[in-house]
Amino acid sequence: MKFSEDFYWGGAVAANQCEGAWNVDGRGMARTDVTTGGTVNTPRMVTFIDKDGNKQKLPNHGFKLPEGAHFAVFDDELYPNHDGIDFYHHYKEDIALLKEMGFKMFRLSISWSRIYPTGEEEKPNQAGLDFYRNVFTELRNAGIEPLVSIWHFDTPLALEEKYGDWLDRKYIALYEKYVTTIFNEYKGLVKYWLTFNEINNTINFLPDDASDEAYQEAYQHLHYQFVASARAVQIGHQIDPKNKIGCMICGITYYPLTSDPEDILFNRSKWEKGIFYCGDVQCKGKYPTFTKRLWKEHNVQLDITEQDLEELKKGTVDMYTFSYYMSQAVTTHKNDDTVSGNMSFGVRNPYLEYSDWGWALDPKGLRYYLEMIYDRYEKPLMVVENGLGAYDTVEEDGSIHDNYRIEYYRAHIEEMAKAIENDVDLIGYTTWGCIDLVSAGTGEMRKRYGFIYVDKHDDGTGTMARSKKDSFYWYKKVIASQGEDLD
Repeated sequence: MKFSEDFYWGGAVAANQCEGAWNVDGRGMARTDVTTGGTVNTPRMVTFIDKDGNKQKLPNHGFKLPEGAHFAVFDDELYPNHDGIDFYHHYKEDIALLKEMGFKMFRLSISWSRIYPTGEEEKPNQAGLDFYRNVFTELRNAGIEPLVSIWHFDTPLALEEKYGDWLDRKYIALYEKYVTTIFNEYKGLVKYWLTFNEINNTINFLPDDASDEAYQEAYQHLHYQFVASARAVQIGHQIDPKNKIGCMICGITYYPLTSDPEDILFNRSKWEKGIFYCGDVQCKGKYPTFTKRLWKEHNVQLDITEQDLEELKKGTVDMYTFSYYMSQAVTTHKNDDTVSGNMSFGVRNPYLEYSDWGWALDPKGLRYYLEMIYDRYEKPLMVVENGLGAYDTVEEDGSIHDNYRIEYYRAHIEEMAKAIENDVDLIGYTTWGCIDLVSAGTGEMRKRYGFIYVDKHDDGTGTMARSKKDSFYWYKKVIASQGEDLD
């Protein structure tokens, strides 16, 4: 089992799930600031005032702001992301813990609205720039390479209210201004960047019965993000040729449930629409051969120009990064044994076990995905999210025995090693939620991922104190041994 000496071991978080300080030092709001808590069975809700002045809320999944409405924060609702885990005030302590584990890389995101509060300011918010400079400097001093997500589901709320969710071409220029600012500001501090987190979710999470209008909006949303990403790659390379800029795909390994040719074809279409569509545009610089068929299925007519197509060609990414939590079995046959996890849906695979949140535990699916994607693009790969959300119990002496998490990571690292042995150029692995944080899907704290426990609970109470789980010491050993010691 051989991971290279320069392999990037680490972990990952997102600004909106960990920073807190939602209205501190000039930060503007993002969607997560008007999104309530939920559970595995209760949806998170987005709060707003309707055109008649009434307080309203609708499920976050698939949310679209009604005409004439505006987003609002209500005093009688709990918004878990407002405080997150208060990384904003704890980052030095947290980075010290990451250093103790031996991290080589830490993936985090910049909150766009901390830099440009409404997205349309002439000049950036200096306090926001200073905060991230301090964080990146702290990481550098700890010997940890920052991997920075430029956009992690946190479009400034003012833009979403004014232009819809990436449904206006104006977004491209506004995103260009934002990325130009941060590429210049952090030149020499940050070398590794990701343009859009899980960009394919826009298509992946559409329900099976989505309307043609929903597909029209989703594909248009994606096209503007593709062009913005391509522009960001070009700008990033111009400002600093040392920059390495990647895409970030929500990686799901799809399997046909049966050998029925209809299931085989359906499975292929899931890969095409859910995985290859975005990867091809960002890695190859052009829309794939099956694009017109996908558009035709839903009568999609895009606002797309020749200049856009030129930008896509010129702005291909340097590396392919992805999240991987689970595989998904799909079928054309009627099957009532369905499962859902991470907002995606499928039928139960009888050969796999499932987590408390309905996620299929499938480390071999990670190796399959790595080998499939590397064969398609031949670009360096990083697994930038992978993890197990689970209930953790704090013992009377303060210890946390999370062997289930260790077993999960051990199995996935073993499969990554096999992919490397099969000549996949895998250069990094950042586990998701290395510090406990607010779950994006449910808004819960009880759904914990971290090697580091944070004393915060679903009702918002807690001291925010940090403590080490058993997995903290295990992952420290894994990193020190370059993935050799997994016991």
